[in-house]
Amino acid sequence: MTDCVETSTPSSSTIVYVHPRKEPFEHGLIPISKLIFTDGTQTLGPLRDKLLERSAQSPTRRVDSRAVSEILQISPDHARLVLDTVATVHHSDSDPLVAAKPSEVDSAGVDVYDLVLYLYIQSYKRLLPRGQRDPAAVADVWPSTSAFDGYLSALSPLQLVRSNSRRSMPSQADEEAHQLSYLQKHLANILSLLADAVEGESEESLVLTMEKFEHLEFLIYFGEKGPEKIPLRQAAPFFANSDPDMPAAPVPVTEVHDWLLQNIASTLEHISERLSVKENGSPTASDQDVQMADACASSTKALPSVRGPSFIEGISKSSYVKQASDLKGSSVKVVNCHDSVIYILAPLRYATIYGCSEVTIVVGAVGKAVRVEHCERVHVIAAAKRICIANCRECVFFLGVNQRPLLVGDNHKIQVAPYNTYYSQLEEHMNLVGLLATINRWDEPVALGVVDPHDSLSHPAGVSDVQTESAIRLDPDQFTNFLIPNWFQNESSGTTKDNPFVLPDAYMTSQHRNHNSLGEIKQILREAPLEETRKRELSSALHVYFKDWLYASGNIRQLYCLQGD
Repeated sequence: MTDCVETSTPSSSTIVYVHPRKEPFEHGLIPISKLIFTDGTQTLGPLRDKLLERSAQSPTRRVDSRAVSEILQISPDHARLVLDTVATVHHSDSDPLVAAKPSEVDSAGVDVYDLVLYLYIQSYKRLLPRGQRDPAAVADVWPSTSAFDGYLSALSPLQLVRSNSRRSMPSQADEEAHQLSYLQKHLANILSLLADAVEGESEESLVLTMEKFEHLEFLIYFGEKGPEKIPLRQAAPFFANSDPDMPAAPVPVTEVHDWLLQNIASTLEHISERLSVKENGSPTASDQDVQMADACASSTKALPSVRGPSFIEGISKSSYVKQASDLKGSSVKVVNCHDSVIYILAPLRYATIYGCSEVTIVVGAVGKAVRVEHCERVHVIAAAKRICIANCRECVFFLGVNQRPLLVGDNHKIQVAPYNTYYSQLEEHMNLVGLLATINRWDEPVALGVVDPHDSLSHPAGVSDVQTESAIRLDPDQFTNFLIPNWFQNESSGTTKDNPFVLPDAYMTSQHRNHNSLGEIKQILREAPLEETRKRELSSALHVYFKDWLYASGNIRQLYCLQGD
């Protein structure tokens, strides 16, 4: 692999591998049939030309949601969802669409080439769990109570996850190899959508300018550690020494294609070697799947991989807390946790919650996206730019979100409610990730297809456009505030003293009513005409009932874990 990227230091020369950006594949896929093009460039090529023609009418050379709606023939709501999603998974925080406030998204518009790349990867299909690659096995998908009995299985999300241990689920390296293989297969089409034809030459003579080449940063990057990425123009030998004041000459697409294929092959070979070593009992530091034991926060810590997210995995019957200082990187994955309370009090870009049950999870400020998948009877309390709920059952979401919650897949009995907690640094973290407390669209869920066309399962004809079950609002009488204990009394506290999101009137009224009722009960107990011995007996009985509730609810574990801290 003589043409692979190398970086030199005074003491060594290190190969720098190409990697897929996982964000578009993990948080950017939307189950809308009109966005999925399986014929390569045959349809997308003419659509690109129409989008470019429309962008030429704008001073920004970009397109808004109206243009996207008209050209792709999708609803205005879906067009806005596309723009919001592109912003969520975009590689550059300085892009006008990413930096735009919610009211400015259409005026900022989306770059046509970024949009075309985004639309192209809607044909991507996620990697199946290792144990489900057999066609007979993959035919069964939860739940049996669905309208599609006979094709969806009897497994609930929890049973589905338990039937696939972490070792049988795709590892980070497996997923990276799968994404790279997809890009390897479709690279010629992707480059042709970015390329320009040479005037006077045949249609096969395509060239790529440096500006168009850099759009590939939407999909790939060079470098080993998350923030330590090499700009694509520096990684490419044909643009490495270009002068900003004198743009480099366009490069034949075939040259770019061959160079990228060589680098992808090198990375795939490296991943294969790494997995081979791991399977032989010697896991490498760069791809450890950290497994958490049943323990409290004081006795176990999640170690992130060098390049991937921090994993919080396998927490059971415990309370667990992570702050910003405990996490490396800007994304977290909570996997296979059960019957616990998990606090992630940190500013993040992305968060994924997968395969959890009977868990309360508090996720601090998330500036890009939260994805909750295959969960059962979980309470999620999240302040985030957006949230996607997929294949979940009997879950309640207490949300402070700037964009409409997205429901995809086979969801059942999902409830949404306004955000109901705070911690001392919450507003500071929200400011760091660009989350607005003045906008909360928790009660405007968007329900898309019950079948996810991005999985690798086969689905019966006619079900791809069936809408998933939407979420309902939590009854205000069932709404309560959630108190986050202050573990860190000696550390400097932030300025947040209350929930930064304004409660709707119905929930505020219910909260005041509950508070007043509690005050009345306290007053009655204080003024009860009882002798001192009877008062002591009453106090003792209340403590007994409270203790019984602590044990019955499992909250006693929180006290033990906190006491251990």
